[in-house]
Amino acid sequence: MGLPSRHRLKRRSDFQTVYKKGIRRSSRYFILRAFRADTPLETEPIDTKIGISISRKVSKKAVVRNRIKRQIRSIFRCLLPRLSSSWMIVIVVKAEAKECKYEHFLRELEKLLIKAEIIHGY
Repeated sequence: MGLPSRHRLKRRSDFQTVYKKGIRRSSRYFILRAFRADTPLETEPIDTKIGISISRKVSKKAVVRNRIKRQIRSIFRCLLPRLSSSWMIVIVVKAEAKECKYEHFLRELEKLLIKAEIIHGY
Protein backbone atom coordinates (compact mmCIF):
# COMPACT_ATOMS: atom_id res chain seq x y z
CA MET A 1 0.00 0.00 0.00
CA GLY A 2 1.48 3.34 -1.08
CA LEU A 3 1.02 6.84 0.21
CA PRO A 4 -2.43 8.40 -0.10
CA SER A 5 -2.81 10.36 -3.33
CA ARG A 6 -3.12 13.73 -1.59
CA HIS A 7 0.33 13.19 -0.01
CA ARG A 8 2.18 12.42 -3.26
CA LEU A 9 4.35 14.85 -5.16
CA LYS A 10 3.43 14.16 -8.77
CA ARG A 11 4.16 17.02 -11.16
CA ARG A 12 7.58 17.77 -12.59
CA SER A 13 7.05 21.45 -11.83
CA ASP A 14 6.59 20.64 -8.12
CA PHE A 15 9.85 18.67 -8.06
CA GLN A 16 11.65 21.59 -9.76
CA THR A 17 10.22 24.07 -7.25
CA VAL A 18 11.55 21.98 -4.37
CA TYR A 19 14.98 21.69 -6.00
CA LYS A 20 15.26 25.41 -6.77
CA LYS A 21 13.72 27.05 -3.71
CA GLY A 22 13.91 24.43 -0.97
CA ILE A 23 16.33 23.60 1.79
CA ARG A 24 18.79 20.72 1.60
CA ARG A 25 19.88 18.31 4.31
CA SER A 26 21.91 15.17 3.76
CA SER A 27 22.93 12.02 5.57
CA ARG A 28 24.76 8.84 4.69
CA TYR A 29 21.96 7.28 2.61
CA PHE A 30 19.66 10.18 1.68
CA ILE A 31 19.49 13.78 0.57
CA LEU A 32 16.37 15.54 1.79
CA ARG A 33 15.04 18.50 -0.18
CA ALA A 34 12.11 20.37 1.34
CA PHE A 35 10.13 23.50 0.55
CA ARG A 36 7.49 25.09 2.76
CA ALA A 37 4.48 26.14 0.68
CA ASP A 38 3.04 29.13 2.53
CA THR A 39 -0.74 29.37 2.51
CA PRO A 40 -2.94 32.41 3.09
CA LEU A 41 -4.13 32.74 6.69
CA GLU A 42 -7.83 32.29 5.92
CA THR A 43 -7.45 28.92 4.15
CA GLU A 44 -6.70 25.53 5.61
CA PRO A 45 -3.09 24.31 5.49
CA ILE A 46 -2.08 22.20 2.50
CA ASP A 47 -1.21 18.53 3.04
CA THR A 48 2.45 17.62 3.09
CA LYS A 49 3.50 16.08 -0.22
CA ILE A 50 6.33 13.58 -0.62
CA GLY A 51 8.32 12.50 -3.67
CA ILE A 52 11.09 9.91 -3.99
CA SER A 53 13.94 10.15 -6.48
CA ILE A 54 16.13 7.11 -7.03
CA SER A 55 18.50 6.78 -9.98
CA ARG A 56 20.09 3.84 -11.72
CA LYS A 57 23.33 4.66 -9.93
CA VAL A 58 21.81 3.05 -6.84
CA SER A 59 21.14 -0.20 -8.71
CA LYS A 60 20.70 -1.23 -12.32
CA LYS A 61 17.91 -3.57 -11.22
CA ALA A 62 14.42 -2.10 -10.98
CA VAL A 63 13.55 -4.71 -8.34
CA VAL A 64 16.09 -3.24 -5.93
CA ARG A 65 15.08 0.37 -6.63
CA ASN A 66 11.37 -0.44 -6.18
CA ARG A 67 12.06 -2.26 -2.88
CA ILE A 68 13.82 0.83 -1.54
CA LYS A 69 10.94 3.08 -2.67
CA ARG A 70 8.38 0.79 -0.99
CA GLN A 71 10.33 0.91 2.26
CA ILE A 72 10.56 4.71 2.17
CA ARG A 73 6.82 5.04 1.45
CA SER A 74 6.08 2.71 4.35
CA ILE A 75 8.20 4.82 6.69
CA PHE A 76 6.43 8.01 5.60
CA ARG A 77 3.02 6.39 6.17
CA CYS A 78 4.07 5.89 9.79
CA LEU A 79 5.51 9.41 10.10
CA LEU A 80 2.66 11.32 8.38
CA PRO A 81 0.77 12.19 11.61
CA ARG A 82 3.95 13.75 13.05
CA LEU A 83 4.84 15.85 9.99
CA SER A 84 4.12 19.57 9.92
CA SER A 85 1.67 20.62 7.20
CA SER A 86 2.33 22.52 3.95
CA TRP A 87 5.70 20.92 3.13
CA MET A 88 6.83 19.58 -0.23
CA ILE A 89 9.53 16.95 0.39
CA VAL A 90 11.77 15.10 -2.06
CA ILE A 91 13.94 12.23 -0.85
CA VAL A 92 16.94 11.51 -3.07
CA VAL A 93 18.44 8.07 -2.44
CA LYS A 94 22.23 7.72 -2.53
CA ALA A 95 24.04 4.69 -3.96
CA GLU A 96 25.11 3.42 -0.49
CA ALA A 97 21.45 2.75 0.40
CA LYS A 98 21.39 -0.46 -1.62
CA GLU A 99 22.73 -2.57 1.28
CA CYS A 100 20.72 -0.78 3.97
CA LYS A 101 17.93 -2.32 6.06
CA TYR A 102 14.51 -0.90 6.96
CA GLU A 103 15.51 0.04 10.53
CA HIS A 104 18.43 2.13 9.27
CA PHE A 105 16.13 3.89 6.77
CA LEU A 106 13.63 4.66 9.53
CA ARG A 107 16.24 6.06 11.90
CA GLU A 108 18.00 8.07 9.19
CA LEU A 109 14.84 9.61 7.72
CA GLU A 110 13.58 10.56 11.16
CA LYS A 111 16.89 12.30 11.95
CA LEU A 112 16.80 14.17 8.63
CA LEU A 113 13.23 15.35 9.20
CA ILE A 114 14.12 16.56 12.69
CA LYS A 115 17.22 18.33 11.35
CA ALA A 116 15.08 20.08 8.72
CA GLU A 117 12.52 20.97 11.45
CA ILE A 118 9.69 19.20 9.62
CA ILE A 119 9.24 16.93 12.66
CA HIS A 120 9.81 18.45 16.05
CA GLY A 121 12.22 16.24 18.03
CA TYR A 122 11.01 14.69 21.26
